[in-house]
Amino acid sequence: MLLLKLFFAFIQVGMFSVGGGYAAIPLIQEQIVNIYGLMTLEEFSDLITVAEMTPGPISINSATFVGMRLAGIPGVLLCSIGCIIPSFCICLTLAHFYYKYRTVSGVQVVLGALRPAVVALIGSAGASILMLGLFQAEIQNIVLSNIRLVELAIFVVALLILRKFKVSAISIILGSGVVGTVIYALMGAI
Repeated sequence: MLLLKLFFAFIQVGMFSVGGGYAAIPLIQEQIVNIYGLMTLEEFSDLITVAEMTPGPISINSATFVGMRLAGIPGVLLCSIGCIIPSFCICLTLAHFYYKYRTVSGVQVVLGALRPAVVALIGSAGASILMLGLFQAEIQNIVLSNIRLVELAIFVVALLILRKFKVSAISIILGSGVVGTVIYALMGAI
């Protein structure tokens, strides 16, 4: 039963994650955390952190990690296949029609209309991850007094370094991890 839930959850993610991997994060959260209750929000946040650091598309990485965490190797296979099959079929169909009708002006209008929706999905994923990192809560459950000051400081400094000095994102991620680990190790020692 768990394997079927996972398979159908990731089929839905694969079908509706328009805009790429980061747009899939809210959909995966909705399926795995909110609808089926297979993981807590904290477990999901940790999973997304690992999936972002792992090479490859985040939606497939997330599917793989969720599958492994909840059902082992069969879960990995079903979640990954469930995530890939709808996208593959949709892309194949759209590519056929795009090459056939790409000169029609209505096609360009539809593609232009989809862009804001994709930006909104990616923005939603970014906001969810930020709120989980700073407050350990979803956007609708934020209490300003629960802000995590260490994470806020690391975020602000990393953002400034990223924007001002154009340092690579990988360096920022690794540096933030090291700084956070050192700070929490020192806080635990005190």
